[in-house]
Amino acid sequence: MITTAAPFLMFQGRCEEALTFYVQAIPGARIAALDKKPDGTVAMARLSIAGLEIMANDSPPVHDFDFTPSTSTFLIVDTAGEVDALAAALGEGGKLLMPPNNYGFSQRFGWAQDRFGVSWQINLP
Repeated sequence: MITTAAPFLMFQGRCEEALTFYVQAIPGARIAALDKKPDGTVAMARLSIAGLEIMANDSPPVHDFDFTPSTSTFLIVDTAGEVDALAAALGEGGKLLMPPNNYGFSQRFGWAQDRFGVSWQINLP
């Protein structure tokens, strides 16, 4: 029987830096746990955002793959200003895949890929 399911982010040496960035950029986000290996990389971590736990680590081997925008975390907010602020913060050093705007399916929407390659959709329904 499955007792828990959680998204998992695998970094290649920048996990702690990314989690610290998310705590600074996303109101209410917090690092729930962070266990390091002797070399200082992250063995396992948990990031909490609005009740969602995201697991993360630094992968020991270097891989030919990285994050893709087709998998993202969808954040629902209360105001247009929050869409704009989160898109700006998360997109800093990365890129805006869809700058904040009204695209017809909600009041305001933005999609950012952050400096670590992780994708975030921010929506005001």
